[in-house]
Amino acid sequence: MVSLRHITKQNTSKMMQPYTICLTGGVARNPLVRLAAPVSASFPADEHIAIVGPNGSGKSLLVDMLIGKYPLKEGTLTYDFSPSASQAVYDNIKYLAFRDTYGSADANYYYQQRWNTHDHDDVPLVSDMLGEVKNEVLKQELFELFRIEPMLDKPMILLSSGELRKFQLVKALLTAPRILIMDNPFIGLDAQTRELLNTLLESLAKRSAVQLILVLSMMDDVPSYINKVLPVANRMVGQMMLRDQYLTIFQNADVPAPEDLQQRIIDLPYDNTNYVSDEVVKLNKVSIRYGDRTILKELDWSVMRGQKWALSGENGAGKSTLLSLVCADNPQSYACDISLFGRKRGTGESIWEIKKHIGYVSPEMHRAYLKNLPAIEIVASGLHDSIGLYKRPKAEQMSICEWWMDIFGIAGLKDKPFLQLSSGEQRLALLARAFVKDPELLILDEPLHGLDTYNRRRVKKIIEAFCRRQDKTMIMVTHYERELPATITDRLFLKRNH
Repeated sequence: MVSLRHITKQNTSKMMQPYTICLTGGVARNPLVRLAAPVSASFPADEHIAIVGPNGSGKSLLVDMLIGKYPLKEGTLTYDFSPSASQAVYDNIKYLAFRDTYGSADANYYYQQRWNTHDHDDVPLVSDMLGEVKNEVLKQELFELFRIEPMLDKPMILLSSGELRKFQLVKALLTAPRILIMDNPFIGLDAQTRELLNTLLESLAKRSAVQLILVLSMMDDVPSYINKVLPVANRMVGQMMLRDQYLTIFQNADVPAPEDLQQRIIDLPYDNTNYVSDEVVKLNKVSIRYGDRTILKELDWSVMRGQKWALSGENGAGKSTLLSLVCADNPQSYACDISLFGRKRGTGESIWEIKKHIGYVSPEMHRAYLKNLPAIEIVASGLHDSIGLYKRPKAEQMSICEWWMDIFGIAGLKDKPFLQLSSGEQRLALLARAFVKDPELLILDEPLHGLDTYNRRRVKKIIEAFCRRQDKTMIMVTHYERELPATITDRLFLKRNH
Protein backbone atom coordinates (compact mmCIF):
# COMPACT_ATOMS: atom_id res chain seq x y z
CA MET A 1 0.00 0.00 0.00
CA VAL A 2 1.26 3.49 -0.80
CA SER A 3 2.64 5.20 2.29
CA LEU A 4 1.67 8.77 1.32
CA ARG A 5 4.20 10.05 3.82
CA HIS A 6 5.22 12.54 1.16
CA ILE A 7 1.86 14.34 1.14
CA THR A 8 2.04 15.51 4.71
CA LYS A 9 -0.73 16.77 6.93
CA GLN A 10 0.01 19.97 8.76
CA ASN A 11 -1.69 21.12 11.96
CA THR A 12 -4.21 23.81 11.15
CA SER A 13 -6.52 25.66 13.42
CA LYS A 14 -10.24 25.27 12.71
CA MET A 15 -10.66 28.78 14.06
CA MET A 16 -8.23 30.16 11.48
CA GLN A 17 -9.67 28.52 8.36
CA PRO A 18 -13.14 27.02 8.67
CA TYR A 19 -13.79 26.70 4.90
CA THR A 20 -11.61 26.00 1.86
CA ILE A 21 -14.37 27.08 -0.57
CA CYS A 22 -17.29 29.36 0.28
CA LEU A 23 -19.94 30.15 -2.36
CA THR A 24 -22.73 32.50 -1.22
CA GLY A 25 -25.77 33.31 -3.36
CA GLY A 26 -23.93 32.32 -6.54
CA VAL A 27 -25.63 32.85 -9.93
CA ALA A 28 -23.66 32.18 -13.13
CA ARG A 29 -23.55 35.01 -15.66
CA ASN A 30 -24.24 32.65 -18.59
CA PRO A 31 -27.91 31.50 -18.47
CA LEU A 32 -27.04 28.22 -20.27
CA VAL A 33 -24.98 27.02 -17.28
CA ARG A 34 -27.13 28.55 -14.56
CA LEU A 35 -28.66 26.43 -11.82
CA ALA A 36 -32.36 26.82 -10.94
CA ALA A 37 -31.72 28.90 -7.80
CA PRO A 38 -28.82 30.91 -6.31
CA VAL A 39 -26.23 28.56 -4.78
CA SER A 40 -24.80 28.74 -1.29
CA ALA A 41 -22.35 26.00 -0.30
CA SER A 42 -19.39 26.04 2.11
CA PHE A 43 -16.77 23.29 2.35
CA PRO A 44 -15.29 22.80 5.87
CA ALA A 45 -11.50 22.54 5.63
CA ASP A 46 -11.24 19.30 7.62
CA GLU A 47 -14.12 17.39 5.96
CA HIS A 48 -14.19 15.10 2.92
CA ILE A 49 -17.35 15.68 0.92
CA ALA A 50 -19.43 13.93 -1.75
CA ILE A 51 -21.54 15.95 -4.21
CA VAL A 52 -24.30 13.48 -5.03
CA GLY A 53 -27.29 13.50 -7.38
CA PRO A 54 -29.02 11.92 -10.37
CA ASN A 55 -27.99 12.36 -14.02
CA GLY A 56 -28.78 15.89 -15.24
CA SER A 57 -29.21 17.27 -11.72
CA GLY A 58 -26.50 19.93 -12.11
CA LYS A 59 -23.52 18.38 -10.26
CA SER A 60 -20.97 19.29 -12.93
CA LEU A 61 -22.41 22.82 -13.27
CA LEU A 62 -21.96 23.26 -9.50
CA VAL A 63 -18.33 22.06 -9.60
CA ASP A 64 -17.59 24.38 -12.53
CA MET A 65 -18.94 27.27 -10.41
CA LEU A 66 -16.86 26.20 -7.40
CA ILE A 67 -13.62 26.17 -9.39
CA GLY A 68 -14.37 29.57 -10.93
CA LYS A 69 -14.92 28.33 -14.50
CA TYR A 70 -18.13 30.35 -14.83
CA PRO A 71 -18.02 34.06 -13.87
CA LEU A 72 -20.74 35.05 -11.41
CA LYS A 73 -23.53 37.52 -12.14
CA GLU A 74 -24.47 37.57 -8.45
CA GLY A 75 -22.99 36.31 -5.18
CA THR A 76 -19.47 35.76 -3.87
CA LEU A 77 -16.91 32.97 -4.16
CA THR A 78 -13.99 32.91 -1.72
CA TYR A 79 -11.15 30.46 -1.03
CA ASP A 80 -8.79 29.71 1.83
CA PHE A 81 -6.16 27.14 0.84
CA SER A 82 -4.14 27.29 4.08
CA PRO A 83 -1.62 25.84 4.81
CA SER A 84 -0.71 25.99 1.11
CA ALA A 85 1.90 28.64 0.29
CA SER A 86 0.03 29.63 -2.88
CA GLN A 87 -3.55 30.91 -2.89
CA ALA A 88 -4.01 30.43 -6.66
CA VAL A 89 -6.94 28.18 -7.62
CA TYR A 90 -4.87 26.49 -10.35
CA ASP A 91 -2.20 25.41 -7.84
CA ASN A 92 -4.63 24.20 -5.19
CA ILE A 93 -7.64 22.60 -6.91
CA LYS A 94 -7.24 19.67 -9.29
CA TYR A 95 -10.48 18.56 -10.95
CA LEU A 96 -10.54 15.15 -12.64
CA ALA A 97 -13.70 15.29 -14.72
CA PHE A 98 -12.91 11.84 -16.21
CA ARG A 99 -14.63 12.77 -19.45
CA ASP A 100 -12.24 10.36 -21.17
CA THR A 101 -10.06 13.08 -22.60
CA TYR A 102 -6.68 12.47 -24.16
CA GLY A 103 -5.44 15.96 -23.22
CA SER A 104 -3.84 17.89 -26.09
CA ALA A 105 -4.27 14.82 -28.30
CA ASP A 106 -8.02 15.40 -28.13
CA ALA A 107 -8.27 18.36 -30.49
CA ASN A 108 -8.07 16.26 -33.65
CA TYR A 109 -9.33 12.98 -32.20
CA TYR A 110 -11.81 10.95 -34.21
CA TYR A 111 -13.59 7.75 -33.25
CA GLN A 112 -11.53 5.11 -35.11
CA GLN A 113 -8.17 6.86 -34.57
CA ARG A 114 -7.15 4.56 -31.73
CA TRP A 115 -7.19 1.59 -34.10
CA ASN A 116 -5.39 3.33 -37.03
CA THR A 117 -1.64 2.99 -36.49
CA HIS A 118 -0.85 5.47 -39.30
CA ASP A 119 -2.53 8.22 -37.30
CA HIS A 120 -0.39 7.91 -34.17
CA ASP A 121 2.62 9.90 -35.41
CA ASP A 122 1.64 13.30 -34.01
CA VAL A 123 0.10 11.93 -30.81
CA PRO A 124 2.15 12.61 -27.63
CA LEU A 125 3.46 9.75 -25.53
CA VAL A 126 2.20 9.21 -22.00
CA SER A 127 5.59 10.32 -20.64
CA ASP A 128 5.27 13.63 -22.57
CA MET A 129 1.97 14.38 -20.85
CA LEU A 130 3.23 13.82 -17.31
CA GLY A 131 4.70 17.30 -16.89
CA GLU A 132 7.28 18.36 -14.32
CA VAL A 133 7.51 16.07 -11.28
CA LYS A 134 8.85 17.67 -8.09
CA ASN A 135 8.60 14.69 -5.76
CA GLU A 136 10.47 11.72 -7.25
CA VAL A 137 9.84 9.44 -4.25
CA LEU A 138 6.08 9.96 -4.42
CA LYS A 139 6.24 9.43 -8.18
CA GLN A 140 7.89 6.03 -7.76
CA GLU A 141 5.32 4.99 -5.14
CA LEU A 142 2.36 5.96 -7.33
CA PHE A 143 3.93 4.48 -10.50
CA GLU A 144 4.41 1.17 -8.71
CA LEU A 145 0.94 1.18 -7.16
CA PHE A 146 -0.89 1.81 -10.45
CA ARG A 147 1.60 0.13 -12.81
CA ILE A 148 2.26 3.32 -14.78
CA GLU A 149 5.80 2.40 -15.95
CA PRO A 150 4.72 0.07 -18.83
CA MET A 151 2.42 2.81 -20.18
CA LEU A 152 5.06 5.59 -20.43
CA ASP A 153 6.21 4.90 -23.99
CA LYS A 154 2.68 4.39 -25.36
CA PRO A 155 1.01 7.07 -27.49
CA MET A 156 -1.82 8.61 -25.40
CA ILE A 157 -4.34 7.48 -27.99
CA LEU A 158 -3.54 3.79 -27.31
CA LEU A 159 -4.51 3.91 -23.64
CA SER A 160 -7.67 2.07 -22.71
CA SER A 161 -10.24 4.20 -20.89
CA GLY A 162 -9.25 2.48 -17.60
CA GLU A 163 -5.52 3.09 -18.17
CA LEU A 164 -6.29 6.72 -19.01
CA ARG A 165 -8.11 7.18 -15.69
CA LYS A 166 -5.17 5.75 -13.74
CA PHE A 167 -2.76 8.09 -15.54
CA GLN A 168 -4.93 11.18 -14.93
CA LEU A 169 -5.22 10.35 -11.24
CA VAL A 170 -1.47 9.85 -10.75
CA LYS A 171 -0.71 13.07 -12.66
CA ALA A 172 -3.07 15.02 -10.36
CA LEU A 173 -1.72 13.46 -7.14
CA LEU A 174 1.85 14.31 -8.11
CA THR A 175 0.98 18.02 -7.90
CA ALA A 176 -0.02 17.53 -4.20
CA PRO A 177 -3.15 19.73 -4.49
CA ARG A 178 -4.97 21.17 -1.46
CA ILE A 179 -8.32 20.02 -2.93
CA LEU A 180 -8.80 17.03 -5.23
CA ILE A 181 -12.20 16.92 -6.97
CA MET A 182 -12.99 13.65 -8.75
CA ASP A 183 -16.04 13.01 -10.91
CA ASN A 184 -17.16 9.36 -10.60
CA PRO A 185 -13.58 8.19 -9.89
CA PHE A 186 -14.29 4.44 -9.92
CA ILE A 187 -16.06 4.01 -13.26
CA GLY A 188 -14.12 2.21 -15.98
CA LEU A 189 -11.62 0.69 -13.53
CA ASP A 190 -11.19 -3.05 -13.07
CA ALA A 191 -11.91 -4.52 -9.62
CA GLN A 192 -8.24 -4.62 -8.53
CA THR A 193 -7.62 -0.99 -9.53
CA ARG A 194 -10.86 0.14 -7.85
CA GLU A 195 -9.67 -1.48 -4.63
CA LEU A 196 -6.24 0.19 -4.94
CA LEU A 197 -7.84 3.57 -5.58
CA ASN A 198 -10.25 3.17 -2.68
CA THR A 199 -7.38 2.29 -0.33
CA LEU A 200 -5.34 5.22 -1.63
CA LEU A 201 -8.19 7.70 -1.16
CA GLU A 202 -8.86 6.37 2.34
CA SER A 203 -5.18 6.92 3.20
CA LEU A 204 -5.28 10.40 1.70
CA ALA A 205 -8.41 11.21 3.72
CA LYS A 206 -6.78 10.15 6.98
CA ARG A 207 -3.19 11.22 6.63
CA SER A 208 -2.71 14.09 4.24
CA ALA A 209 -3.45 17.75 3.69
CA VAL A 210 -5.53 16.93 0.61
CA GLN A 211 -9.28 17.57 0.89
CA LEU A 212 -11.31 15.10 -1.17
CA ILE A 213 -14.49 16.13 -2.98
CA LEU A 214 -16.08 13.23 -4.89
CA VAL A 215 -18.84 13.83 -7.47
CA LEU A 216 -20.99 10.69 -7.48
CA SER A 217 -23.88 9.50 -9.67
CA MET A 218 -24.17 6.17 -7.86
CA MET A 219 -26.10 7.69 -5.00
CA ASP A 220 -26.24 4.54 -2.88
CA ASP A 221 -22.45 4.06 -2.90
CA VAL A 222 -20.77 6.80 -0.82
CA PRO A 223 -17.35 5.66 0.53
CA SER A 224 -16.95 5.46 4.32
CA TYR A 225 -14.14 8.07 4.43
CA ILE A 226 -16.58 10.72 3.18
CA ASN A 227 -17.89 12.74 6.15
CA LYS A 228 -20.57 14.85 4.53
CA VAL A 229 -22.84 14.81 1.49
CA LEU A 230 -24.07 17.76 -0.57
CA PRO A 231 -27.18 16.62 -2.51
CA VAL A 232 -28.04 18.16 -5.91
CA ALA A 233 -31.40 17.57 -7.63
CA ASN A 234 -33.40 19.36 -10.35
CA ARG A 235 -30.54 21.84 -10.80
CA MET A 236 -30.85 22.92 -7.17
CA VAL A 237 -28.24 22.48 -4.42
CA GLY A 238 -29.53 21.18 -1.09
CA GLN A 239 -28.22 21.42 2.45
CA MET A 240 -25.00 19.63 3.37
CA MET A 241 -25.67 16.69 5.70
CA LEU A 242 -23.85 13.85 7.43
CA ARG A 243 -23.15 10.80 5.26
CA ASP A 244 -25.30 8.38 7.32
CA GLN A 245 -28.19 10.85 7.43
CA TYR A 246 -28.07 11.17 3.61
CA LEU A 247 -27.96 7.39 3.01
CA THR A 248 -31.01 6.86 5.26
CA ILE A 249 -32.99 9.51 3.37
CA PHE A 250 -31.93 8.09 0.00
CA GLN A 251 -32.88 4.50 0.88
CA ASN A 252 -36.33 5.65 2.03
CA ALA A 253 -36.97 7.54 -1.23
CA ASP A 254 -36.36 4.67 -3.64
CA VAL A 255 -38.04 4.92 -7.07
CA PRO A 256 -38.56 1.66 -9.03
CA ALA A 257 -38.41 1.46 -12.84
CA PRO A 258 -41.81 1.61 -14.64
CA GLU A 259 -43.75 -1.67 -14.37
CA ASP A 260 -44.49 -2.05 -18.11
CA LEU A 261 -40.97 -1.17 -19.30
CA GLN A 262 -39.81 -4.71 -20.09
CA GLN A 263 -43.10 -5.86 -21.62
CA ARG A 264 -43.07 -2.93 -24.08
CA ILE A 265 -39.68 -4.09 -25.38
CA ILE A 266 -40.61 -7.79 -25.51
CA ASP A 267 -43.78 -6.95 -27.48
CA LEU A 268 -41.94 -4.97 -30.19
CA PRO A 269 -42.75 -6.23 -33.72
CA TYR A 270 -39.91 -7.84 -35.70
CA ASP A 271 -39.33 -5.62 -38.73
CA ASN A 272 -35.72 -6.21 -39.69
CA THR A 273 -34.67 -9.05 -41.94
CA ASN A 274 -31.94 -10.84 -40.02
CA TYR A 275 -29.07 -12.94 -41.27
CA VAL A 276 -29.83 -16.65 -41.16
CA SER A 277 -26.37 -17.74 -39.98
CA ASP A 278 -26.19 -19.58 -36.65
CA GLU A 279 -22.67 -18.21 -36.24
CA VAL A 280 -22.62 -14.48 -35.46
CA VAL A 281 -18.88 -13.96 -34.70
CA LYS A 282 -15.95 -16.29 -35.37
CA LEU A 283 -12.32 -15.37 -34.68
CA ASN A 284 -9.68 -17.89 -35.70
CA LYS A 285 -6.21 -17.44 -34.14
CA VAL A 286 -6.54 -13.64 -34.22
CA SER A 287 -3.55 -11.54 -33.12
CA ILE A 288 -3.43 -7.74 -32.90
CA ARG A 289 -0.15 -5.87 -32.47
CA TYR A 290 0.80 -2.19 -32.26
CA GLY A 291 4.55 -1.84 -32.74
CA ASP A 292 6.15 -4.28 -30.30
CA ARG A 293 2.97 -4.60 -28.20
CA THR A 294 0.75 -7.62 -28.57
CA ILE A 295 -2.80 -6.77 -27.51
CA LEU A 296 -4.53 -10.00 -28.58
CA LYS A 297 -2.60 -13.22 -29.14
CA GLU A 298 -3.98 -16.10 -31.24
CA LEU A 299 -7.51 -15.67 -29.93
CA ASP A 300 -10.15 -18.22 -30.91
CA TRP A 301 -13.72 -17.15 -30.18
CA SER A 302 -17.13 -18.09 -31.52
CA VAL A 303 -20.39 -16.33 -30.71
CA MET A 304 -23.52 -18.22 -31.76
CA ARG A 305 -26.92 -16.69 -32.49
CA GLY A 306 -28.91 -16.10 -29.30
CA GLN A 307 -25.92 -16.25 -26.95
CA LYS A 308 -25.38 -13.49 -24.38
CA TRP A 309 -21.68 -13.01 -23.58
CA ALA A 310 -20.05 -11.21 -20.64
CA LEU A 311 -16.60 -9.96 -21.72
CA SER A 312 -14.27 -9.04 -18.87
CA GLY A 313 -10.59 -8.54 -18.03
CA GLU A 314 -8.28 -6.02 -16.41
CA ASN A 315 -7.69 -2.53 -17.83
CA GLY A 316 -5.59 -2.73 -20.99
CA ALA A 317 -6.32 -6.42 -21.65
CA GLY A 318 -7.77 -5.69 -25.11
CA LYS A 319 -11.54 -5.78 -24.57
CA SER A 320 -12.27 -2.63 -26.59
CA THR A 321 -9.78 -3.72 -29.28
CA LEU A 322 -11.62 -7.03 -29.61
CA LEU A 323 -14.95 -5.22 -29.98
CA SER A 324 -13.45 -2.86 -32.60
CA LEU A 325 -12.73 -5.94 -34.73
CA VAL A 326 -16.30 -7.19 -34.45
CA CYS A 327 -17.73 -3.74 -35.28
CA ALA A 328 -15.47 -3.34 -38.34
CA ASP A 329 -13.81 -0.23 -36.86
CA ASN A 330 -10.29 -1.69 -36.73
CA PRO A 331 -8.33 -1.80 -40.03
CA GLN A 332 -6.34 -4.82 -38.78
CA SER A 333 -9.52 -6.89 -38.94
CA TYR A 334 -9.01 -7.29 -42.72
CA ALA A 335 -5.70 -9.06 -42.10
CA CYS A 336 -7.28 -11.44 -39.58
CA ASP A 337 -9.34 -14.59 -39.98
CA ILE A 338 -12.71 -13.18 -38.85
CA SER A 339 -16.23 -14.11 -39.93
CA LEU A 340 -19.31 -12.07 -39.05
CA PHE A 341 -22.83 -13.43 -39.56
CA GLY A 342 -21.30 -16.36 -41.45
CA ARG A 343 -19.36 -14.20 -43.93
CA LYS A 344 -15.57 -13.95 -43.87
CA ARG A 345 -14.21 -10.41 -43.58
CA GLY A 346 -12.83 -9.09 -46.84
CA THR A 347 -15.06 -11.16 -49.13
CA GLY A 348 -16.84 -8.15 -50.61
CA GLU A 349 -19.23 -7.00 -47.89
CA SER A 350 -19.08 -3.31 -46.96
CA ILE A 351 -18.61 -2.03 -43.43
CA TRP A 352 -22.14 -0.63 -43.61
CA GLU A 353 -23.64 -4.02 -44.49
CA ILE A 354 -22.09 -5.38 -41.29
CA LYS A 355 -22.96 -2.40 -39.12
CA LYS A 356 -26.66 -2.36 -39.99
CA HIS A 357 -27.08 -5.56 -37.97
CA ILE A 358 -25.11 -4.26 -34.95
CA GLY A 359 -26.05 -1.82 -32.18
CA TYR A 360 -23.01 -0.50 -30.30
CA VAL A 361 -22.10 1.88 -27.49
CA SER A 362 -18.73 2.40 -25.75
CA PRO A 363 -16.69 4.96 -23.77
CA GLU A 364 -14.62 5.59 -26.95
CA MET A 365 -17.75 6.39 -28.95
CA HIS A 366 -19.01 8.70 -26.19
CA ARG A 367 -15.72 10.59 -26.12
CA ALA A 368 -15.72 11.04 -29.91
CA TYR A 369 -19.34 12.15 -30.16
CA LEU A 370 -18.96 15.93 -30.24
CA LYS A 371 -21.89 16.73 -32.53
CA ASN A 372 -24.13 19.42 -31.03
CA LEU A 373 -27.31 18.20 -32.72
CA PRO A 374 -30.69 17.83 -30.98
CA ALA A 375 -30.66 14.63 -28.90
CA ILE A 376 -33.26 12.93 -31.13
CA GLU A 377 -30.96 13.37 -34.16
CA ILE A 378 -28.15 11.69 -32.22
CA VAL A 379 -30.49 8.74 -31.59
CA ALA A 380 -31.59 8.75 -35.25
CA SER A 381 -27.95 8.58 -36.43
CA GLY A 382 -27.98 4.99 -35.13
CA LEU A 383 -30.35 4.05 -37.96
CA HIS A 384 -27.50 4.55 -40.46
CA ASP A 385 -24.47 4.16 -38.16
CA SER A 386 -23.21 7.68 -38.77
CA ILE A 387 -21.53 10.09 -36.37
CA GLY A 388 -24.03 12.88 -36.94
CA LEU A 389 -27.16 12.79 -39.09
CA TYR A 390 -26.57 12.95 -42.86
CA LYS A 391 -29.69 11.19 -44.08
CA ARG A 392 -33.09 12.55 -43.07
CA PRO A 393 -35.12 9.78 -41.40
CA LYS A 394 -38.74 9.24 -42.40
CA ALA A 395 -41.52 10.27 -40.02
CA GLU A 396 -42.11 6.69 -38.87
CA GLN A 397 -38.39 6.28 -38.14
CA MET A 398 -38.43 9.45 -36.00
CA SER A 399 -41.38 7.95 -34.10
CA ILE A 400 -39.25 4.89 -33.37
CA CYS A 401 -36.47 7.19 -32.08
CA GLU A 402 -38.95 8.94 -29.78
CA TRP A 403 -40.21 5.53 -28.58
CA TRP A 404 -36.69 4.43 -27.58
CA MET A 405 -35.97 7.80 -25.93
CA ASP A 406 -39.12 7.28 -23.85
CA ILE A 407 -37.93 3.75 -22.94
CA PHE A 408 -34.65 5.25 -21.66
CA GLY A 409 -36.50 8.02 -19.79
CA ILE A 410 -35.18 10.93 -21.89
CA ALA A 411 -38.15 11.72 -24.19
CA GLY A 412 -38.32 15.20 -22.66
CA LEU A 413 -34.77 15.95 -23.86
CA LYS A 414 -35.35 15.20 -27.56
CA ASP A 415 -34.88 18.80 -28.75
CA LYS A 416 -32.03 19.70 -26.38
CA PRO A 417 -28.57 19.99 -28.02
CA PHE A 418 -26.47 16.90 -27.24
CA LEU A 419 -23.51 18.85 -25.81
CA GLN A 420 -25.79 20.66 -23.37
CA LEU A 421 -26.88 17.35 -21.83
CA SER A 422 -25.09 16.04 -18.74
CA SER A 423 -22.67 13.18 -19.44
CA GLY A 424 -25.17 10.71 -17.94
CA GLU A 425 -27.95 12.02 -20.21
CA GLN A 426 -25.57 11.80 -23.18
CA ARG A 427 -24.90 8.15 -22.30
CA LEU A 428 -28.67 7.43 -22.24
CA ALA A 429 -29.03 9.06 -25.69
CA LEU A 430 -26.16 6.94 -27.07
CA LEU A 431 -27.76 3.82 -25.55
CA ALA A 432 -31.05 4.66 -27.30
CA ARG A 433 -28.97 5.10 -30.49
CA ALA A 434 -27.60 1.54 -30.07
CA PHE A 435 -31.07 0.02 -29.66
CA VAL A 436 -32.97 2.11 -32.22
CA LYS A 437 -32.78 -0.35 -35.13
CA ASP A 438 -33.59 -3.40 -32.96
CA PRO A 439 -30.19 -4.91 -33.88
CA GLU A 440 -29.45 -8.59 -34.28
CA LEU A 441 -26.15 -8.18 -32.36
CA LEU A 442 -25.99 -5.75 -29.44
CA ILE A 443 -22.50 -4.75 -28.26
CA LEU A 444 -22.44 -2.84 -24.97
CA ASP A 445 -19.03 -1.67 -23.72
CA GLU A 446 -19.57 -0.43 -20.14
CA PRO A 447 -23.15 0.69 -20.87
CA LEU A 448 -23.92 1.83 -17.30
CA HIS A 449 -20.77 4.00 -17.17
CA GLY A 450 -21.67 7.27 -15.33
CA LEU A 451 -25.36 6.50 -14.84
CA ASP A 452 -27.08 7.23 -11.54
CA THR A 453 -28.54 4.53 -9.28
CA TYR A 454 -32.04 4.76 -10.79
CA ASN A 455 -30.89 4.80 -14.42
CA ARG A 456 -28.51 1.88 -13.87
CA ARG A 457 -31.44 -0.16 -12.65
CA ARG A 458 -33.65 1.01 -15.53
CA VAL A 459 -31.04 0.29 -18.22
CA LYS A 460 -30.28 -3.14 -16.77
CA LYS A 461 -34.00 -3.99 -17.07
CA ILE A 462 -34.01 -2.73 -20.68
CA ILE A 463 -31.00 -4.92 -21.53
CA GLU A 464 -32.62 -7.97 -19.90
CA ALA A 465 -35.88 -7.43 -21.81
CA PHE A 466 -34.04 -6.96 -25.12
CA CYS A 467 -32.13 -10.20 -24.52
CA ARG A 468 -35.44 -12.05 -24.16
CA ARG A 469 -36.40 -11.15 -27.74
CA GLN A 470 -36.08 -13.90 -30.32
CA ASP A 471 -32.60 -14.63 -31.75
CA LYS A 472 -30.95 -11.58 -30.17
CA THR A 473 -27.21 -11.90 -29.49
CA MET A 474 -25.33 -9.71 -27.03
CA ILE A 475 -21.74 -9.01 -25.95
CA MET A 476 -21.42 -6.87 -22.82
CA VAL A 477 -18.31 -5.48 -21.12
CA THR A 478 -18.42 -4.40 -17.49
CA HIS A 479 -16.09 -4.35 -14.49
CA TYR A 480 -19.03 -4.80 -12.10
CA GLU A 481 -20.52 -8.28 -11.77
CA ARG A 482 -23.78 -6.80 -10.43
CA GLU A 483 -24.33 -4.88 -13.69
CA LEU A 484 -24.68 -8.05 -15.75
CA PRO A 485 -28.23 -9.08 -16.66
CA ALA A 486 -29.56 -12.46 -15.53
CA THR A 487 -29.72 -13.52 -19.20
CA ILE A 488 -25.91 -14.00 -19.57
CA THR A 489 -25.15 -17.44 -21.08
CA ASP A 490 -21.36 -17.35 -21.70
CA ARG A 491 -18.20 -15.61 -20.48
CA LEU A 492 -14.82 -14.61 -21.91
CA PHE A 493 -12.06 -13.27 -19.66
CA LEU A 494 -9.10 -11.56 -21.37
CA LYS A 495 -5.66 -11.46 -19.74
CA ARG A 496 -3.06 -8.80 -20.49
CA ASN A 497 -0.14 -9.85 -22.67
CA HIS A 498 2.88 -8.68 -20.66
